[in-house]
This record gives sequence, C-alpha cells and structure tokens, in this order.
Amino acid sequence: MSHVLIIGGGIVGLSSAYYLHKQGHQVTVLDKGDISGSCSFGNAGMIVPSHFVPLASPGMVQQGIRWMFNSKSPFYVRPSLDLNLIRWGWKFLKSANEGHVSRSAVPLRDLSLLSKELFEALSREPGFEFELKNKGILAFYKTEKAGEEEVHLAQKGTELGLDMGVLNPEECQLLQPGLQLDVLGAVHYRCDGHLYPPKLMGALLNFLEQNGAHVVRHSEVTAVEKKDGKIVKVFTGNKVWEADHYVLASGSWSPAIAKMMDINVPLMPGKGYSFMEREPEQRMTIPALLCEARVAITPMNGDIRYSGTMELDKINTRVNMQRVKGIVESVPKYFPNLHPKLPSAEGVWFGFRPSSPDGLPYIGNSSKMKNLTIATGHGMMGLSLGPATGALVSQLISGQQTSIDLKAFSPSRG
Repeated sequence: MSHVLIIGGGIVGLSSAYYLHKQGHQVTVLDKGDISGSCSFGNAGMIVPSHFVPLASPGMVQQGIRWMFNSKSPFYVRPSLDLNLIRWGWKFLKSANEGHVSRSAVPLRDLSLLSKELFEALSREPGFEFELKNKGILAFYKTEKAGEEEVHLAQKGTELGLDMGVLNPEECQLLQPGLQLDVLGAVHYRCDGHLYPPKLMGALLNFLEQNGAHVVRHSEVTAVEKKDGKIVKVFTGNKVWEADHYVLASGSWSPAIAKMMDINVPLMPGKGYSFMEREPEQRMTIPALLCEARVAITPMNGDIRYSGTMELDKINTRVNMQRVKGIVESVPKYFPNLHPKLPSAEGVWFGFRPSSPDGLPYIGNSSKMKNLTIATGHGMMGLSLGPATGALVSQLISGQQTSIDLKAFSPSRG
C-alpha cells in the first residue's frame, strides 16, 4: 500500500487517516498547530442529516443583508475590498437559487447518512467512547414565519426519507420537561444526533498514534514542490516530506496551501463562537436550535455548550463580544429558566469554518495534480460529515468505488 501525507489534523484529516490506516496505507498527518485548537473540538457536536439545504440559498441573501446592520446578529460579512471575498461573494450569489438548493438536497442527505452510519460503527469500536446519542435535535421557533419555514423543511425532509416531526408547545414540553418553554413549536429532527467533540478527536488521535500513524504537530506547510502534474515534496520550514499521495484537508487554511500547488480552492473562513457552562441540574437532554437566533445549544459532558454566529472575514484572533452577547441574550427568550452568563473574552472559544461559495464541501481527486485528493469546505458541518469524508478519501486513494456519488462535491466544479 502507499504512503499518504495528510495536510490538516481536524476531524476530516484524522478521519481520512483512520480509514486509510484501516485500508493498510502508511499515514502521516501534518498540522500547523497542536490540533486541540481546531473547529473539530469547539463546535456544537451535532450530527445533522437534517441539514440538506446548503448555506447558499435564496432566503440567506435577504436575511444576511438585514443581519449586516445588527451588531449582535448571527451572520456578518466584514466589508472589504479583498478580491477573494469579492469573488467568493459573487459565486455565492450565483449559487443562491432554488435550483441549486434542489440539486444539493440528495447529495447532502446521502453524505450525512453515510456519516451517521459510520459514527454508529465507530462508537462500537474499542476505545471510541465519545458520548454518541441519538435523541435528535429540536429546532424551536417563536414566530409564524420561522414556523412556516421549518414546517416546509420538515415536509421536504420527510420526502427525502428523513425522520422529522412537527411539534406543538405541549409536545415540546413533554420532551424537555426540565425547561420552561416560550415557543410556538418545534421540528424534531429525529434523524439527527450529537456527541462530545473532544472525546471523538481524542479517540481518533489515540488510535492513530498507538497504531503506527505519524501525527506531526506544529508543522505548517510553507512550500510545495511539483513536477509533471504531481506533488513531489511538501516543506514545513526546513523539514521535507515525501509521499505517494497527498490529501488537502486543512479547513480554512486550504486556499493558501492550494495556491502553493497551483490550485484554486475558493473558501472563506466563517468564524464561529462557543462557550461551555456548568449545568448541574441537567435540565436539557435534547440539543436545541433556536431558529430565529441561529443559536445551537448542546448538552455535553454533563454541561451545556452554547454556540453560534458566522463571521465571514480573513482569519483573525478578534473576539466580537457583541455577537457573543447576542448568543447569551437569545437563550432565555426561548427558555425563560435558562440564563447563561456572558463569559469573558478569554472564556470564549472561536474557530473558522471553511465555507465554500455554494455551501457544498469539496471531496474528490484533483484534476490538476495526479496524486492529490481534496477534502475541505465543509462549513458548519465539518464534524457531522467528517467520517463520511474520511471514508470516501480512503476509497478514492485505494482505487475503490465510492460509497456515494461524488459529482456534486467535485473540487473542479464551477
């Protein structure tokens, strides 16, 4: 079997390493940091077959424009003359139509269901206890407009074979008896699940390092040598790495590395925030999405994680406390007896979601580099789609038939 070098140690990179190792390949993973700071650790931990509508959808354009003028809103695009952002925005606008949404539904459903199946299998492996729970997710709404949108989504999901149900306030209360509710209703995405991300990532790292894979931290790619349409060497400072095949799985840092390979991977980093709070009363048992506020709340590891926002901007270390405040203030509007405290800036985790302009990930072999597979651009669904992407990467490199059709996710699509 071949030696595969994976650039990126997030959930997609580690999942790719896991399945490639299972196929008998020699694996090396390079990560620019210590891995623990990636989006794969601080996200909402949700597994979401329900998310078959890409970010690039008609309603998102109008809603995004309205949110631009609210400092606490869940979506923000920092005004800039950056050409990458302008090109990304133009492609986003071209993709935000009903035709694209319709074409994307089945591919996204299939990718998510494959991932959920792999999560189930992984959770049965020794050493892989990551608190996987299949209680679904409750998408709560407070307004008639949001309710109509959610009911429509539930109908579409049901047509796609996904298990979803529309609940009235009383039915919601029966599922969350420990919480006071101030909602018009909810859609129960029974097809969804959740887990504790640090335990999942820790389990993958432990498996790889205990079974002969080479995981190298603090190794940022600084140059790439190419010859005859193939990658020959990758450099991390003075260190040289050679392999038979390469995988680009470096999330929001992928465009810069792709440029070294003479490849264009259009992505924008979408910064998201989260924070944990103690919850000794264990009032929440099913994860929640607050539809109007675009906030996710997940019970995990005995506590609660609050997360939200999407800030499209260059990679930076700023923490916009107004947007964190927006998350905090939205919660009691839905759950009057749940009052998270505003954390300090130091207590806020942030990460960068690699967002493609059409809202679909890039999964496939490069059309320009014969020995490169691209696996990035998963946006807010990186954790959810990680195992499926890793398994598909392994199948591609091993020359096998892929479990699902990858045409919609082609890295060379327009």
